[in-house]
Amino acid sequence: MPRLTRRALPLSTVALARFLVGKVLVHATPRGRMSGRIVETEAYPPGDPTGYARPGLTTSNAPLFEARGHAYVRMVYGSCLTLNLAAEQAGTGAGVLIRALEPLEGQPLMQRNCPGVSPANLARGPGRLCAALGIGRDLSGVDLCASDRLWLERGGPPARIQVSTRIGLSRDQHRRLRFLERGSRFVSVRP
Repeated sequence: MPRLTRRALPLSTVALARFLVGKVLVHATPRGRMSGRIVETEAYPPGDPTGYARPGLTTSNAPLFEARGHAYVRMVYGSCLTLNLAAEQAGTGAGVLIRALEPLEGQPLMQRNCPGVSPANLARGPGRLCAALGIGRDLSGVDLCASDRLWLERGGPPARIQVSTRIGLSRDQHRRLRFLERGSRFVSVRP
């Protein structure tokens, strides 16, 4: 499948979060290639009080201030990693959280990374997604529009998108900035 270029990515956090549903995330490792169809995202636009860019540019969140399409891998709850993408022009901090994938390629590798997890649950939720695909902090800052390790592909037919409120927030819970593929059994939490 053709890879996505930066020009193909919308220059708006909310538009990018919607656009990514149905696209394919690919991680090429020495052990093999793993991929999955993105079925759920959340938008954290500029100025969002719950976004990782909220405190301004820091050493930790610098990838969110790169041009759209750069990866930001962050440890949450001290136990799992999550994959976010920078979502605006360089210098503007914003991100899209990739919440869930439908596994496509490399399921045996994913299951080795997550022993005992059923195929339907391998990439349901941002922490499981990173664990299954072997996405580590070494990929934070990688440009998904230029990398040979982690990238995005066009995917198949457009997804039927449903909009919902974001998950797991203690404030701004009312904002409808979660985008998911309608009817997918791979989303993290059904609306």
